[in-house]
Amino acid sequence: MPYTAKKPETAPSAEELRARIPGWGADLDPADRPSVPKEHYDPNATGAHWEMPESQGDDPTRERSIEHARLTPVFGTAQPLHGVSGAIRRYAYDRFSEGRAAHWLLLVLGDRVEATGAHLRSLLTLRPDNPITETGILAEPRLRPLSSRRGRVDIRHAWIDPIIVAGPWILGGWVVFRMLRRAFVRR
Repeated sequence: MPYTAKKPETAPSAEELRARIPGWGADLDPADRPSVPKEHYDPNATGAHWEMPESQGDDPTRERSIEHARLTPVFGTAQPLHGVSGAIRRYAYDRFSEGRAAHWLLLVLGDRVEATGAHLRSLLTLRPDNPITETGILAEPRLRPLSSRRGRVDIRHAWIDPIIVAGPWILGGWVVFRMLRRAFVRR
């Protein structure tokens, strides 16, 4: 409702709502509320036999925010930090608070380093990444490239998308070309 000069109507009272809407206010009486037994502290009701869960162990290699005195009792170990990206992430956790932009920017940098490493590793496999088909560049011209962008919020920076997507591949190809050319010239 837009703002008007007229004073807004006051909300109906509980009695008016109870008369108008069948069942309104049925949970006002605490005895009728289904959550009431859960609102009382009863340590025997849950079956928990501890105040704090048993700790998984204190792993000194595990990243931990500097705001926290210790690790959570249970933590994941499926993807341990490794390589240069792991060193960047460890530095972010060891040096900067989670409230600082530097912490998050270093985590993003670690992610980008990991992604670049994954792309480089894919070049050594039998099926390397294919930037032409996997980025959707081929689908772009045939799936309404201009009309699908109309009304989008990010239209102002859509011009930079091809540079961000294709730029690293072109730069990487240029670097490899220069290295190969330099190696052949020396021979």
